[in-house]
Amino acid sequence: MQGADTSGAGDALKRFELENGIAEADRVYNFDNSEQQKWLSQKPWTQEPKYFKHVRISALALVKMVMHTRSGGNIEVMGLMQGKIDPDDSRGPTLIVMDAFALPVEGTETRVNAQAEAYEYMVEFQSLARDAGRLENVVGWYHSHPGYGCWMSGIDCSTQMLNQQYQEPWVALVIDPTRTASTGKVEIGAFRTYPQGYKPPEEAQNEFESVPLNKIEDFGAHQGQYYQLDISYFKSACDTALLNTLWNKCAQTRTRRRREC
Repeated sequence: MQGADTSGAGDALKRFELENGIAEADRVYNFDNSEQQKWLSQKPWTQEPKYFKHVRISALALVKMVMHTRSGGNIEVMGLMQGKIDPDDSRGPTLIVMDAFALPVEGTETRVNAQAEAYEYMVEFQSLARDAGRLENVVGWYHSHPGYGCWMSGIDCSTQMLNQQYQEPWVALVIDPTRTASTGKVEIGAFRTYPQGYKPPEEAQNEFESVPLNKIEDFGAHQGQYYQLDISYFKSACDTALLNTLWNKCAQTRTRRRREC
């Protein structure tokens, strides 16, 4: 019976990769700390409000974030992402998300905020990661919008603005686990806020997301404060075993919960 579950989970993982266009790319895993420090010291994003154009997310980080947001149900949850930057990507300056980890924060059905203990957890996690040889910096945060799409609320914008002021480079990812579960394709958006006082040129209304009626006022009030980045996904040949383990664990958890119900 367990073999059948494992086989089914493997097929589901393959469908997930195909649906979300996850491509294999090993070179992206090379980390040159001196090169990263050079770019960080130059701070090119301070010269252009929409400097970063693209976000690349590893399949491992994507699956971990999806599993975490699904576990929250109707409650918003939050985590952080580790990675690096690539100013020379052919698609434009890019933020690369290599890994992600959940934060122990309490959320409600409408908002999630990182409290002091969450920041302490982040610092400790980052220190342990460096001790283990993982030199990537924290490059952003993710949180869930269960059932109401991927966009930035007023609180989200304030959080992102604060982090862009003190933690650059920094990106916000929003995941809708409810819509993801219904389609199989991850419902996700990547965003950065404009500098305070910057007025973006007049553009057409954002049409990337259908927003529920009870959220339209919040959406409309803040959509001029941020812009959306393109997203693509990648994995290495070595990721396959880890992804299979994660996916099987997720499938077994779902099976156990169904039996308990």
